[in-house]
Amino acid sequence: QVQLVESGGGLVQAGASLRLSCAASGLAFSRHSMGWFRQAPGKEREFVAGINWSGRITYGAESVKGRFTISRDIAKNTVYLQMNSLKPEDTAVYYCAADRTIGVVAAPGPYDYWGQGTQVTVSS
Repeated sequence: QVQLVESGGGLVQAGASLRLSCAASGLAFSRHSMGWFRQAPGKEREFVAGINWSGRITYGAESVKGRFTISRDIAKNTVYLQMNSLKPEDTAVYYCAADRTIGVVAAPGPYDYWGQGTQVTVSS
């Protein structure tokens, strides 16, 4: 049974940092690309950042470039999202997802597995 479990969310002030973690189990982690998505109330789920299976290729949405960094630790079956300089508009539920394709996919449809999400709230 595949499980993706996110952690690290919380309530912070604008300008602060958070690091989200996503622990994966039940899948060949090193053969999956991973992505982070977020969904704010009343909005569609949007791509935040992705990393390919080897960790050599990463891609981030324009709205988070220069502030968010995705990484993965294959030995720990974990993917991370380091979020710096947080803004109120970053407030959302953040989800991690796993995709069996080789490259980074910046859309939710192709992802095969999803976590339950972790809330990030940034106050002004």
